Amino acid sequence: MADPGGFADHFSAVAADYAGARPEYPDALFAWIAAAAPATALAWEPGCGSGQASRGLARHFRRVHASDPSAAQIAQACGPGNVAFAVERGERCSLDTASVDAVCVAQALHWFEREAFFAQCARVLRPGGVLVAWGYQDIVVPAPLAAANAALQAAIRPYWPAERALVDAAYAGFDWPFPALTVPAFELRAQWTLPRLLGYFASYSASRRCRDATGQDPVAAQAPALTAAWGDPEQAREVRWPLFVHARRKAAS
Repeated sequence: MADPGGFADHFSAVAADYAGARPEYPDALFAWIAAAAPATALAWEPGCGSGQASRGLARHFRRVHASDPSAAQIAQACGPGNVAFAVERGERCSLDTASVDAVCVAQALHWFEREAFFAQCARVLRPGGVLVAWGYQDIVVPAPLAAANAALQAAIRPYWPAERALVDAAYAGFDWPFPALTVPAFELRAQWTLPRLLGYFASYSASRRCRDATGQDPVAAQAPALTAAWGDPEQAREVRWPLFVHARRKAAS
């Protein structure tokens, strides 16, 4: 779906599932961002979805402005009292000029009109402020689940929006607005039960599109194989996502 302003809405239809299924990012990432920023007064997270990264940023910044163009996503968003959620596009930010210490985009930059968004970053970031954008690709599951996971990913691959290719390329070739910073390696890890993993798979926008197009549920189709490989469905197992992280700093003067 797209609104009159050009926003391609791939998530409102699965907003509740998305809010309950997305993994949390490692606190070490947010601590690194806070250390790289010139101060920790205000962070802006455009494309915040239901607030996974907003909550992490709130532990390290005094205030977080978290925005998303999807009203359905914002309706599902939650965070501590120092997070203010707003329905607005990253390309048209309401924040004051030179007011932001860090702009942070979690698994969302591929949806933006980047030229307009980067112009907003240049406007709202204070001198020395940082732009940090990150994402992750396919989940890495325990070895016994690899075949069933690969079959699921193959089944839904044709149903991802075209922007998914930018994630697969780890945002290579973007025309970034500021000089790069050296970033440590970060990885997202979680201990999940099988129902939690199946809920995550079901929250994919591609899973919904596959169901709508074929009348069949790709997650349900692989559930028996995943169950057989998992064992006790309530036993937690580690899943992980290596992160790619781009960090840029606006000139100090």
